[in-house]
Amino acid sequence: MKVELDARYSSEGAEAVEWDVTRERLAAAETYWLSTVRPDGRPHVTPLIAVWMDDALYFSTGAEERKARNLDENPNCVMTTGCNRMGDGLDIVVEGRAARVRDEERLRRLAAAHVEKYGEDWSYSVQDGDFVHEGHVARVYEIVPATVFGFGKGGFSQTRYRFQ
Repeated sequence: MKVELDARYSSEGAEAVEWDVTRERLAAAETYWLSTVRPDGRPHVTPLIAVWMDDALYFSTGAEERKARNLDENPNCVMTTGCNRMGDGLDIVVEGRAARVRDEERLRRLAAAHVEKYGEDWSYSVQDGDFVHEGHVARVYEIVPATVFGFGKGGFSQTRYRFQ
């Protein structure tokens, strides 16, 4: 991984945020925003929950939902998280491609990670390569980061992490 501070968008004397710090914040976040592209090119953004596991972000959605249909056409997407304050915090932007996860062992690990992070209200069973919750079936997607940006606030910094 290559880590770069972009001094053009950083306060004087700012330093790059270490990947371990960014990864920790990415894993701990409760709410994320997924940006996808509709077939006609218009953007689509929606909030959701996600878990960080095995160096990737994972989220789920129903097959009929707009984000799933968008990803069927174009897997390129952006996931963001952060805070709504200017004086402190770290906003994170993850760029990558979403891929369906069908491996049932990994899905069971992800289901356990959802309960650990979000509690029993987010308890999923795994059936036929999907999550099932209260009779609703959801596809699970993985985003392996290609590029991540960390935007530090309260002494501004812009750090870019490029993955191979």
